[in-house]
Amino acid sequence: MTMGHLLVITPGIRAYREYLLRSISRDFRVHLVLTGPPTWELAYTDGHTVVADPADVDGLVRVARAVDAEQALDGVICWDETWLEQSARVAAALGLPGGDRRCVERCRDKHRTRSALDAARVPQPRSVLVSGRAQALTAAEDIGYPVVVKPRALAGSFGVVRADSPTALVAAVEFTEASGAWAPDLPTHERNVLVEEFARGPEISVDSVVHRGTVTSVCLARKEVGFAPCFEETGHVVDPDDPLWSDATLRDVVVRAHGALGFTDGVTHTEIRLTPAGPKVIEVNARIGGGMIPLLNLMGGGPDLALAAADVACGRAPRLRAATSDRRVAAIRFYYPPADDCVIADVRFEKSGLPEQVVRCGPLAAAGEVKSPPPRGLMDGRIAYAIALAPDAAACRAALDEAGHALRVDVA
Repeated sequence: MTMGHLLVITPGIRAYREYLLRSISRDFRVHLVLTGPPTWELAYTDGHTVVADPADVDGLVRVARAVDAEQALDGVICWDETWLEQSARVAAALGLPGGDRRCVERCRDKHRTRSALDAARVPQPRSVLVSGRAQALTAAEDIGYPVVVKPRALAGSFGVVRADSPTALVAAVEFTEASGAWAPDLPTHERNVLVEEFARGPEISVDSVVHRGTVTSVCLARKEVGFAPCFEETGHVVDPDDPLWSDATLRDVVVRAHGALGFTDGVTHTEIRLTPAGPKVIEVNARIGGGMIPLLNLMGGGPDLALAAADVACGRAPRLRAATSDRRVAAIRFYYPPADDCVIADVRFEKSGLPEQVVRCGPLAAAGEVKSPPPRGLMDGRIAYAIALAPDAAACRAALDEAGHALRVDVA
């Protein structure tokens, strides 16, 4: 197979996304589009272009055409939620796979997602699009408490909160409406808030690669969520032999969700609640999973999702070979500051306190940064992480508990 040429739009934060670039750079020539001069990214690229504004689609298309003129591009890939629609439009302009902007919009816009899934009778929580407190209160009364209030088009659990009463609902709507300030580059709408049925049960995510309409699920992660009433993802557990892999109903729901959204080529991250009534789709993201979930899959012996994503971005059948025959459970946990507005002086792990099952750990906050736990520090409140490998999930969780005891946080 010849080495493909990929345009990667905004590579993301090093701690969370470097492993993706590392994987694809072994088999693909990579040209990066970023908003500032590259640093660590240079080890994985054949070229780069700095742009002032990734929201400028015409500018991105000009960049892509210039790169393509020098050496033909085979695909465009993006794993940053903010720029997925722009990336799809670039792919479409060059006639490359993954250029269905309308499909990406159906995933990005949670109301459109709900409408498409509802039309196809894919199981999901009941959802009502509202504007303001009065409509939200009416919707919640009709659905029944507790409800979940979420923004229409944000990402990463930003602005998502549970409300158990009318008083809590009013506060939740204010919180959700204000959350748009955290991501000013994402689209806004006149009605920006969804009030939804609270789906009871554990939450999982399923990462799938889709090639010419064939959906292949590659990674299944069990989510760990904290800081109620928010839904902060505090960790993930990936077991390559999870019994859910043999659940035909779950498989059917995932495939039908992709069909309902018209998703035929690319990679997705589908979030699902395992309710007493069966699996219900929470959302479908038109990108590879975050939170280092694909890395856990790789470390546990599963296929390389980054490589598969690059393959389908270039219109090729995905390579889904196992990384190793040594299959183990892999888990990650994120750690948070003890209080709001902590000025970080230093974050470190005492190596002597780490069990052997912890194979990777490190800081996610630098000296001088101000960090808060949720709700003030949703997603950006994380200050450290640790990854464990073990024969089972319980051993992973125990090791990550020990890692938490070995974490040292100095504040200024």
